Amino acid sequence: MRFHRDPITVAEAQQRILAHITQGDIEKIPLFESEGRRLAEAIIATSDVPHFSKSPYDGFAVRSADTTGASIHNPIELEVIGAIACGDAPDFCVEVGQAARIMTGAAIPQGADCVIMFEMTSENEARVDRIVGIKKEMKPGENIVFQGEETKTGTRLIEVGTRIGPGEMAILATFGYAHVPVYRLPRVGILATGSELLRPEDELTYGKIRNSNSYMTASQVRQAGGIPILYGNLEDDSDLAVAKVQQILSETDFLITSGGVSVGDFDVMVDVFTRLDADLLFNKIKMRPGSVTSTARVGQQFIFGLSGNPGACFVGFELFVRPALHALQGKSQTALPEMQAKLGIDMKKPSPFTRYVRSSWTIEQGEIVVRPVGMDKSGVVTNITDANCLMCIPAGGAGAAAGDLVTILPLPYRAGE
Repeated sequence: MRFHRDPITVAEAQQRILAHITQGDIEKIPLFESEGRRLAEAIIATSDVPHFSKSPYDGFAVRSADTTGASIHNPIELEVIGAIACGDAPDFCVEVGQAARIMTGAAIPQGADCVIMFEMTSENEARVDRIVGIKKEMKPGENIVFQGEETKTGTRLIEVGTRIGPGEMAILATFGYAHVPVYRLPRVGILATGSELLRPEDELTYGKIRNSNSYMTASQVRQAGGIPILYGNLEDDSDLAVAKVQQILSETDFLITSGGVSVGDFDVMVDVFTRLDADLLFNKIKMRPGSVTSTARVGQQFIFGLSGNPGACFVGFELFVRPALHALQGKSQTALPEMQAKLGIDMKKPSPFTRYVRSSWTIEQGEIVVRPVGMDKSGVVTNITDANCLMCIPAGGAGAAAGDLVTILPLPYRAGE
């Protein structure tokens, strides 16, 4: 049985998926284990930062009124009544004519309203009473980091869906989030179809190929914040396929299949969608490669039917599965970001649909320039490792010429390389 194929745009396909996505389950995990996860609740400041007024320098806490007229040539002498180290809670008050030795980060004592840096003082060790000479006239509040100057209690610091990295870890620790509310990592089943597929450890035989899609997709799932679960290869048998898919859906949140969604006699996923009475969201997209990429819902779960060609499988994941995984984990910007780049070579191959070409962008003479990596064929696997973006070539017979501005979609896991 074959179903009707009505091609839709990439944007419409993405919208149809996201319309059915609800944010996933929430769990609390130890702060130390939270790096890389996405926040399920906004993080709020639980205290002022700093929560006490403090000194940014080593020096002396004094009353500004006591420094009037002080200069290098006319130092004003003050009595040193104590010392405050970082972490101390001073229990004395600085009175008229007095000063307190203070260290960087230490709390300002009562009575003092400024801090003079150590370099702007002179100490007279010969006196019986400890004396410091103030060589600069100070203003009220000078050299004091005031309570709440950085952040006030109740300030919204990190938004829902933010991926936790070093900066977020620091904030969480600062405000006492010993256990962090995060979205549960989605479990994603990965199933390859096709009797021609071998395992990586199998010997090559004539007419067979090793299954690369499952391992490529597993890496993409991890990069998007999911837990990949490999379910091996499925032969072209509809009965076996239906049973296997039902099993996988009972154990996972999403299912990704590669192959079996085209129009050949042995494209088994077409029959699976029909026999499971799936809600087919789309089965034809105005794009190259991977125009036969299909997505269906079985109950509340998704089946993403990606192309069996490695290049098309790769592109299909980035355009449709990654946004779904991001949405499930509360990320507000789910799709790949867009940039404009100058095309470095002619790309005049005609196409009725928009082409998403595995490419590499660089900075050349202050401009972003993009070029395809290797052969632009959906079955090519060896150039995927060189791509740091997908280049969009609009539909039409003219294609694009060198020097034209084109849209590129940077791949996030290549951004830091």
